[in-house]
Parts: sequence; C-alpha cells; structure tokens
Amino acid sequence: MTVDVLSRPAPAERQARVAVAVLFFTNGALFANLLPRYPQIKADLGIGNAAYGLAVAAFPAGAIAAGLAAGVAVRRLGSARAAVAGTLLTGGGILVAGLSGSVALFAAALFLAGAMDALTDVAQNAHGLRVQRRYGRSIINSFHAIWSIGAVVGGSMAAAAIALGLSRGLHLAISAVVFAVAACVALRFCLPGPDTEPPAESGPPAESGPEGRPGGQPKRPVAARRTAYVLAALVLIATAGTLVEDAGSSWAALYLSDSLSATVTLAASGYIALVGAQFVGRILGDRLVDRFGQRTVARTGGLVVVAGMGLALAVPTVPGTILGFAAAGFGVATLVPAAMHEADELPGLKPGSGLAIVSWLMRLGFLLSPPVVGLVADAASLRVGLLVVPLAGLLVLLFAGVLRQPGRR
Repeated sequence: MTVDVLSRPAPAERQARVAVAVLFFTNGALFANLLPRYPQIKADLGIGNAAYGLAVAAFPAGAIAAGLAAGVAVRRLGSARAAVAGTLLTGGGILVAGLSGSVALFAAALFLAGAMDALTDVAQNAHGLRVQRRYGRSIINSFHAIWSIGAVVGGSMAAAAIALGLSRGLHLAISAVVFAVAACVALRFCLPGPDTEPPAESGPPAESGPEGRPGGQPKRPVAARRTAYVLAALVLIATAGTLVEDAGSSWAALYLSDSLSATVTLAASGYIALVGAQFVGRILGDRLVDRFGQRTVARTGGLVVVAGMGLALAVPTVPGTILGFAAAGFGVATLVPAAMHEADELPGLKPGSGLAIVSWLMRLGFLLSPPVVGLVADAASLRVGLLVVPLAGLLVLLFAGVLRQPGRR
C-alpha cells in the first residue's frame, strides 16, 4: 500500500525532518532569549505598563503586517530558504531591540522581528507539511514540540546570562550568531526542488469530511456557511492558544518580579514553566488525540487552563503562579497545531488557504493582548490583567465543538 511505502522514509527525508526540527528550535529559542530581559528594558526605558504593552505589541503588529506577504516570499524563495532568511533577520531585530535606548527604536525593532518571525513561521510550517506528506503520517505536532524545547532553551540561556551578569548586547549577539549558523546548516538538508508536490507524493488519501471530502467542494450554500463558521471557530481556538502564550512571554516575568517580589532569575521561571509544560503536552498530544479525539483533548485543556491559572490568580504566590503558568502551557499545547490541521482540511477552500488564514488571524491575539493587559494593569493591577488566561480557557470550552470527535489515525 502507499501508506506502507511512505511510512518508511528515505534517508534524505529523515534528514529533512531533522532540518525542519532545527528551524523550529531556532525560531523558539531566538525570541525566548529576549523575553526575560523585558523587565530590565522596561526599567531602563522608564515606561509604565500601558506604554510597555503598546511597545511589545509591535512584535505581533509586524507579524500581522507581513503575514500575507509571507506566502509570496515562500513561493519566490522556496519554503526552506524563506524560513532561514526570516530566522537571520529575526535575530537581527531582536538584537537591536535589546540594545534600544528609546521606546520608538525598541518598538521598531520588535516590529521588524515580528514581521520576520511571521515569515519564518509560515515557511517552516509549509516545509514541515511538505516533509509530512513524504512521510505519509502526522509529524507536525513533533515540530511544534521542538519549538517549545527551543523556547525553554532560549529562556534558560537568558536566565543564565542574567545570573552571570552578561550585558544584553553580548548575550543577544551570541544568541543571534549561534542560531543563525544552526539555521544555515539546516538549510543544506531541507528538501530540494519546488514546494508543490506531484499527486503521487501527497501521501495517503485524505479521509472524507462532512461534505464528501477529500477535495470536495460544498454543494449547498449551507455547507459554505458551515465552513465559514468552522474556520472562524478555529481562528478563535488558535487565538486562545496565542493569548496564553503571550501572557507568559510578555507578562510572566513582570508579574513575578513586580507583583510577587520574585528575584529576576526566578521571575524567568514563569515563562520557562509555561513553554516547558507546553512541550510535554505536545509530546503527548498525538497519542491523546488518537485515543480521545481533538474535541475532548481541547476541552480538557481548556479546563486545565481555567483551573490552573484561575487558582494561581486567586491565591497569588510565587510557586503557585509558576505552576499556574505551567498548567496554562500544558492546557493549550495542542490548540494551534489542531486548528492549523483542521483548517487545512476544510472543504470549499483552496489548498493551504485555511492554514494561511488561521496562521495570520491568530496573531491578533499577540497584537491585542499586550496593550489590553497593560491598560487593565495600570487601571487595576497586573493580576487582574492576567485574567485573560483563564478567559482564553473558557473560549476554548465554547468553540471546541468544531474539532473532530472521536480522533482517527
């Protein structure tokens, strides 16, 4: 059978899988090296929570601005080259952000880094899905798990640099060079040729969907409306995942250090705990989905987010808050991969359109969350602003019904 052949990938395809994993790793590690430096940058710039929230919102703003152009870059450069080019420019933007002496330069550098991160994200997922088609089975969740490892490593690098007293410039320059070299080496082992695969290489036949998929077009207006509704719900599910990730990346260190008086080094543990637990959830995610289905896994994850972070905010302590961020990371672990996969298989859309729409629109969570949380923090407290995390869990509970149930291999 075709599945049996594709389940035994050639050495070049196994090398390509490792190469894509390296790209995901570097993408997670680069930005994570900057995040624990945020409290120092905020203090050096002398800005309040609202101004800080608006400044860090430049990163997702850049991602949204470049989101649609990423497809053009992938088509012209190829997904692998586009991913590496985006990685190099992301590292440069992060370095400039770390060295910025003004709010305007800090925001501009984050805007550039966010735009290039969006290019990298689309390109590396596109190449990962290309490798997945060669494999004939799902491997995309493993790439996202590797991204989480990269984020943990990057956050740990930053914590170590702070503990050792390294300057921001030296620390972020080392990070940019190391991961730029890694990305360039990985490029040599990515799949050659154009990204469009002939039908024979597209893997096993897709399962039929509600409208008689694969490849079927909705035959009734009600089917088209159903597709639009499901796509909107998938965007909200993915956005819930990004809201939780942004709460950890933008506010965890500040909340632990300013509101709970944790040391700077310990304050970095909030984000590390979130992405570390997210990695564990993604490693387990495929087996959980196969056994219980996407819908059950997503709803359970939403409950974990609500209970874990809700309790941490209700009874604020440093250990409890770190555990709360860990619960939130574990709860949203499979949301973005699930939403992307489901969107990519929606009927009535051109190939790749659903994936591109979800990938682009979910970044609104990254754009809106920092200024909203910052405004609430200035008006009330950062503790109140972080209620966005359990609210994201509730959002998942409301819309998880669009995901498949039960899971199917």
